[in-house]
Amino acid sequence: MTNYKKLELRDGIEMPALGLGTWLADPGKVHQAARHALEAGYLHIDCAAIYGNEEEVGQGIAEAIEAGDITRDELFVTSKLWNDSHKPEHVRPAIEKTLDDLGLEQLDLYLIHWPIAFRHGVEFPQSREDYLTLEEAPLEETWKAMMELKEAGLTKHIGVSNMGPERLQALAEVGEMPAVVQVECHPHLQQRELLDFCNEHDILLTAYSPLGSPGRQHKAGDEPPLLDHPTITSIADELDATSAQVLIAWAMARDTVVIPKSTNPGRIEENFGALDVELTDEHMAEIAKLDKGYRYLDGEFFADEKSPYEASKIWV
Repeated sequence: MTNYKKLELRDGIEMPALGLGTWLADPGKVHQAARHALEAGYLHIDCAAIYGNEEEVGQGIAEAIEAGDITRDELFVTSKLWNDSHKPEHVRPAIEKTLDDLGLEQLDLYLIHWPIAFRHGVEFPQSREDYLTLEEAPLEETWKAMMELKEAGLTKHIGVSNMGPERLQALAEVGEMPAVVQVECHPHLQQRELLDFCNEHDILLTAYSPLGSPGRQHKAGDEPPLLDHPTITSIADELDATSAQVLIAWAMARDTVVIPKSTNPGRIEENFGALDVELTDEHMAEIAKLDKGYRYLDGEFFADEKSPYEASKIWV
C-alpha cells in the first residue's frame, strides 16, 4: 500500500505532496489523464485557466467521483488566476469561470499565476498596449481580491506562483501571507533561499517542471535533460527506480509539493510510484551538488521589446 505523503498547510489542512500537472497536456488527452490519475490513486490535480483544458480536467474528475475512485473531500484541486484578470473587479469572475469549467463549487487552492498584468481579455500580448504595469494593476490590490474569494468560500486557500521572498513579504503586509508559492524547482534550480523563507513563514513550496521540463521545446544553450543526468540515472539504477521517480522523490524528500505532468497512462503510474522511492542522505547530498541556478523557463517570453517587464525582476 503506497504511503501517500501529505504536507500541512498553515491552517492544519493537509496538501498531498504529489499531484498531476496539466500544463502543456495535449487537448483531447487530459480528460483521460485526469481520469486515469485519480483511478491510479492520485489525490491532487494542478490546473490553470490559461492551460485551456479545465473543462476536460473537470470531466475526468466527475467521472472518477461517479465511479467511486475518489470523493471530492479527498481530492485537492489547484487552479490559477491568469494575467488578464489582476484588476480586482476581474478576480471573482475568473475563479467563477474556472469553477464552472471544472464542475466544482470550491477550489482547494487558487494562485496568482504570474507577477505580470495584461489588459483584460488578452491571453498573450501582441503589443505594448496589451500590457498593464504593476503600477496600473498592483499585485497588492489583486491579493486583496484573492482574500475576498477565500472569505466568500470560493477557495479554501490562496497563494502565488513565480514569485520570490520580496513579493511574498509585500503581499503579507496588506493581508495574509500566501499559503503556497509554486515555482520552477528541480536539481538544477533548487530554490534554497526561497525554500528557507517558506519554511520560516509556514508556506508550502510547490515544484513545477520537476523533471526539467522535458516536454517543452528547448532552446539553444539549455541544460541537458535532467532525466539523463549521470547522477540521477546512477541513483535510479541503485534503487531499481526510474530517473523520473528519483527526481519526484527528491522533491518530496525536501518537503515540497511536486506536480509532474503526463498524459501517458504508463508514465502517470510510474510517477505515482515515486511515493515508494526512498532516497538516503547520501543520495540527497549528491543531488544537492547539481544546483546551478538554471531556469528552463526564464521568463523572457514576458520581456521582449513590447513589454514593460524585465525577466530578471519577475522572480523577486
